[in-house]
Amino acid sequence: MNRPEILLTFAPELRIFLAAERRRERLPVVTDGSSSLGHVVESLGVPLTEIGRLLVDGREVPVSHVPGPGESVEAEAVTRPQSVPGAPLRFLLDVHLGTLARRLRLLGVDAAYESEDIGDAALAALSAAERRVMLSRDRGLLRRREIWAGAYVYSDRPDDQVRDVLGRFAPALAPWSRCTACNGPLREADKDAVASLLEHGTRRTYDVFAQCAACERVYWRGAHHARLQTIVEDAVREFGAAGTAPAV
Repeated sequence: MNRPEILLTFAPELRIFLAAERRRERLPVVTDGSSSLGHVVESLGVPLTEIGRLLVDGREVPVSHVPGPGESVEAEAVTRPQSVPGAPLRFLLDVHLGTLARRLRLLGVDAAYESEDIGDAALAALSAAERRVMLSRDRGLLRRREIWAGAYVYSDRPDDQVRDVLGRFAPALAPWSRCTACNGPLREADKDAVASLLEHGTRRTYDVFAQCAACERVYWRGAHHARLQTIVEDAVREFGAAGTAPAV
């Protein structure tokens, strides 16, 4: 018995997920006649987190649609900026995205991060429990049905990763308002109150401090401030900012 064949067209930005020999404009795909369109797309290597509308012969269909013989399918990429309804916009990053997590926190974006590999199942469960958008370069993790929402991070360069996330989700930026170590909120700190936590040279040189309300880490405008300021200014210039922050 012949199995039905469909024609799939992926948006150009989605073709990076396809095997090299399948990266053509119109891809003939033989299906089993019972699997959903979502399953067919994922079996080709494209995470559903990256799919926007699915059109069959020009008509939008859900991922549960079972394609029939001869159908022409267009898979669009997600529309940017992408909205995530039903919860405040918060992120969860896997063990491989530590630099991205710290940069998002620097910009005031709520970015939880697991510094140890706790496994895909635990990450997916945490995403669901805290209603956080899972950010990862692991397609297998993004295929787990338990995750609240997810997004593939396309680049392995932190500068590009930040621009990708900010451009895709348009979170409100509040630079210098979060602890880059633990994601807790920063508050202004009196120098005398944090003096015992400072090295002698720091106490002598600096007068303006902020402290994390969660882990009590102390921040000041140290040697790396100019580099961090450049990251903040570039992001704010391109994506805008909102909110207030301690003067650090």
